[in-house]
Amino acid sequence: MKKMMEGPIMVQGDLSLLLEVAHPLFIEAREAIALFAELVKSPEILHTYRMTPLTLWNAAALGFNGDTLITILEKYARFPVPSRVKKEILETVEKYGKLRLTKENGELYLECGEPSLLDQLLQYTSVSSILGKVKSSGKIRVPFSQRGPIKQTLLKLGYPVHDLAGFAGGEKLPISYKSDGHFSIRPYQKDSVDSFFSDGGMQGGNGVIVLPCGSGKTIVGIETMVRLGMETLILTGNNSSVSQWKGEILSFTSLNEKQVGIYTGRSKKAGPVTITTYQMLTYCNREKDYPHLDLFHRRNWGLIIYDEVHLLPAPVFRLTADLQAKRRLGLTATLIREDGREGDVFSLIGPKKFELPWRILEEKGYIAGANCREIRIPMSGDRLNKYLQSPERLKFRIASENPEKIQVIHQLLDKHEQEQILIIGQYLSQLEYLSNELNIPLITGRTSQQEREKLYYQFRKGEVHALIVSKVANYAVNLPDASVAIQVSGTYGSRQEEAQRLGRILRPKEKDNQAYFYTLVSEHSNEEVYARRRQMFLVEQGYSYEIDQYSFNEERRKTNV
Repeated sequence: MKKMMEGPIMVQGDLSLLLEVAHPLFIEAREAIALFAELVKSPEILHTYRMTPLTLWNAAALGFNGDTLITILEKYARFPVPSRVKKEILETVEKYGKLRLTKENGELYLECGEPSLLDQLLQYTSVSSILGKVKSSGKIRVPFSQRGPIKQTLLKLGYPVHDLAGFAGGEKLPISYKSDGHFSIRPYQKDSVDSFFSDGGMQGGNGVIVLPCGSGKTIVGIETMVRLGMETLILTGNNSSVSQWKGEILSFTSLNEKQVGIYTGRSKKAGPVTITTYQMLTYCNREKDYPHLDLFHRRNWGLIIYDEVHLLPAPVFRLTADLQAKRRLGLTATLIREDGREGDVFSLIGPKKFELPWRILEEKGYIAGANCREIRIPMSGDRLNKYLQSPERLKFRIASENPEKIQVIHQLLDKHEQEQILIIGQYLSQLEYLSNELNIPLITGRTSQQEREKLYYQFRKGEVHALIVSKVANYAVNLPDASVAIQVSGTYGSRQEEAQRLGRILRPKEKDNQAYFYTLVSEHSNEEVYARRRQMFLVEQGYSYEIDQYSFNEERRKTNV
């Protein structure tokens, strides 16, 4: 019989989990519950996780049943798992797959093994307005145009739909790898693509693959394209990502320049493989809202890849609801969305099919290790008075733009003078000030693509030792030698942004494979509060971070920084 008072987890009746940080099984338990719970708070003694319908349904989509999840909890629980929690887990997980979308004789049907459940759901106007009320033998016809909306609607009612209706055949495009031996796929990349195809064999499926920045998500997309062999539309975060995708496709596959089109502000060429940005698709002008959204229908795409799927804007969500007959692959380092639309990603792009913790890839040497430190810096008397007397909405910016941070930046630049450094921030006035004071090039959204590419090239070549970058650094930027990031300001408590910025420095390094991530925070300000929220992402991935109190005293300054 299992002894009580041993496990690190205390299971609460509201489906939250308290995980004791100092417990010997902390790391093991954290990795186990990450399959089906999300981190909510991370103070030093107890971390709080929460099981939600979406986290449980994602576990179900990965093949875990309710009994397995309960067994994991019982293994690490300090006290008996409450019976109502077990019941809630079983009932929630069982809902995944109770409703299925299938195709029969050219028609689309919603099927349910429980006719009474179908009757119950049809009482909702939101459902009957889409489906009507005529049903037979546990199934009801669904208009093809409503394949996406019905999945969204039923998810909101607590019943995720397992979509087994298959996909339309896109235009064929044979793709193979070059035979020069320069390309190899890592085991976890192959496993992630296998998971994408798991619902439909070589006919492909739909879903989201979650892998760290720097782990080769582009290669995952290319491997999916090679296996499928169909025309592909690739949506990504910015023009630099467009260039990166095209470069790797041409470097590693049999496709030539004419077959890979770029659809951006500078070049609007659609080809058998077309790469564009979310910004391009959501561009509006006076004559027409979203004039470029027709790109989704311009060719007979067999696959649509949503790179950085956590950035998916609302207009693209709406159009994606109409594209359920297309195979859809979402790629991201984190499924956290600041707008809370993770449910729409689940229903419209697909469930999470594969995820690998960052620390596992670090241990295997596929990404760099990360030393994460927060440095708290006092504000001068005048600035502190201004902060205290300002309305709440201004306080965060006043603290973020604390000019005393520049002293710490100077010392960090000296400390890492042999390494490639990114200084990342939110506010343009702050970044322009730092660029002038430190004589370091600045890249913002206003910087031309030509100038960006020039500076990125000089940075990769080692001709430029450091770059100051705005939010453009939140998206995929190919700077493999960057090993130090100094974050001087950020977007309130955005865990998503924290993931992206850390990811900029995690590509494998030739020497000690170590990266350094510094966050500069004004002491005794609301910037500390938001920093704690941001850093929950680091804790969730298994990173620890140190907190240093910076002093203007010369001797202590040397010690702390």
